[in-house]
Amino acid sequence: MKAHEIHLASRPEGWPTEDNFRAEVVDLPELQDGQILVRNIVMSVDPYMRGRMNDVKSYVPPFQLDAPLDGGAVGEVVESKADGFAAGDAVVHGKGWRDLAIVPAKGASKVDLSAAKASAYLSALGMTGTTAYAGLTEVASFKEGDVVFVSGAAGAVGSLVGQIAKALGASRVIGSAGSPAKVARLLELGFDAAFDYHDGPVAEQLRKAAPDGIDVYFDNVGGEHLEAAIGSMNKHGRIAMCGAIAQYNSTEPTPAPRNLALAIGKELTLKGFIVGSYAHVTEEFRAKMTEWLGSGAIEFDETVVDGLDNAPSAFIGLMKGENTGKMVVTI
Repeated sequence: MKAHEIHLASRPEGWPTEDNFRAEVVDLPELQDGQILVRNIVMSVDPYMRGRMNDVKSYVPPFQLDAPLDGGAVGEVVESKADGFAAGDAVVHGKGWRDLAIVPAKGASKVDLSAAKASAYLSALGMTGTTAYAGLTEVASFKEGDVVFVSGAAGAVGSLVGQIAKALGASRVIGSAGSPAKVARLLELGFDAAFDYHDGPVAEQLRKAAPDGIDVYFDNVGGEHLEAAIGSMNKHGRIAMCGAIAQYNSTEPTPAPRNLALAIGKELTLKGFIVGSYAHVTEEFRAKMTEWLGSGAIEFDETVVDGLDNAPSAFIGLMKGENTGKMVVTI
C-alpha cells in the first residue's frame, strides 16, 4: 500500500519556504502487532513545528531531513492489529503530514465524531485547548477577578485563553492581534478590549486598554509584547510563557524584554511551560470545555486549507499570521 507524505527537504534559515518541503509517495510496510493503519481526515499545523525544523536539542526531537514531518491528526482506522481498536474507529494521533499512517496503539486515542467534528479534537477539545487551560489555571495560577492580557489572541490557543478566562470570572480580558478583522473577532468572542499591534507601540496600547494594570499575561509572542506586559504588570503578577512566535524565524538575537529587572520589585512570576507536563488536567479540562462548548460560552475558530499538498503553504501562512483560530489541513 502506498502513502502520500510531506517530507522535510531542507532546514529553513529564517522564514520557511516551499522549497524546505517535498511531497513523496512511499510504500508502507506490513502492519505489525500493536499497530493500527489510519487514513487521516484532518491534520494540524502549529507554531512549535518551526522549532523542530532546526537541528537543535529541545524538549522534543527535531524533524529529520528526507523523512515525513509529524503532528496532530484525526483519522479513521483502516486496519488494526491492536487490542481495543477496530476498522472504522476514529482516532486522534501524532502522525500527521501524510494521508495514511501506521500508528502504535499507545500513540492513538479513540474520539467520538458524533459528539464533535474531527478538527475539534485538534483544537478546542485537544492539545490546543489543554494548552490554553493548563497555562491559564496551572501555570499562571489564575484567580477570579484577575485582569488578563493575551498576545496572539486571535490564534488557536490565544482565543481560547481569553474565553476561558472570562468563563472563570476574569474582571477584564485584553487581547492583541495583527489585523482590524482579528481585533473585531476578539470583541465578538467576549474580550473586553483588543488592539492591533501594528497601530503603535504595544506598551502604549496595553496601558490604554488596561489602565489599572494586569495580573496575568499569557504569552504567545515574546519580544515587544513580553516587555510591554512586564511594564503593565501589577504586584505579584504571573506570566505563562507558552510561545514566542515573534522570534521563531529570527536570524539575529532579539533585544526585548529590556525591563526584566522590574520583575524583582513587582515580585513577578515568569514560568515557561509545555503542555505535555500537564496531562493531569486533561480530564478536568475536557469536562469543562465540553460544557462550555455545549452552552455556547466558548467558540472556536478555524482556518481550513484543503489538500495534503497544501500543508506546507498552510504552515507558512500560520507563521505569517494568516490564520484566525486553529489552522488545519483537510486530507
